[in-house]
Order: sequence, then C-alpha cells, then structure tokens
Amino acid sequence: MSTGQSTNSVTSLDPAYQSFLHHLAQIPSGQVCTYGVLAQLAGHARGARLIARWLSRLPADSQLPWHRVINARGQLALDKNSTSGMEQYQRLLAEGIITRNDRIDLARYGWPKAYFISL
Repeated sequence: MSTGQSTNSVTSLDPAYQSFLHHLAQIPSGQVCTYGVLAQLAGHARGARLIARWLSRLPADSQLPWHRVINARGQLALDKNSTSGMEQYQRLLAEGIITRNDRIDLARYGWPKAYFISL
C-alpha cells in the first residue's frame, strides 16, 4: 500500500493525523475498519479521502495495520491484481477475514462494532 514517501513534518504534527495513527493502530487483528469510520474516529467526519491519502504516505516498513482499512462497501480499495492489493488480501486472509464475492462482511468483521451493528 505504501509509496514509501515520508509524511511531511507539518502533517506529522497535526493532532488529527496523530489521532488517525492512534486509531489505525487500534484496529484488532481479524477485523477491518472503513476509510469513513476511521476518518470519524480521527475527527474528520467526512475525511475518507484524507485517510486514504495518509495511508498511502505511510512508510513502506510501517508496522501499522494499513491492510485492515477497506471501503464502505466492504471491498478492498486497491486493485486486487496489484502488488499492494494482493498483499492486503493475503494479510486479511491470514487473519481469518473471509471475502465472499470480493466483499468483507462488515457486520461480522467491522471495527468498532458500534459502527457496524445495524448492518
């Protein structure tokens, strides 16, 4: 997923960016979060695209679970035939997350549960 670009120092000092990093790190193994929900948790209610940008700027060797972030339809946003898309799929599969028709059941795997309980 990562382009290997470093985040500029202004972004890294941004409290919303720090909140994003904190919440990204909290996504448990075997669960996923959507870009939109992660944006809400980080204090950007309508910032799904910002979350995608921040994820793309994580260092290539980041230990943060970027692969656990998917789109609101329960799909991987990355092309499944790309290197990053295949890596994301394999990591999720290794954590026990099963896809059906290229979708992840957010009611089952979504985190935090309160956001996905009514699905």
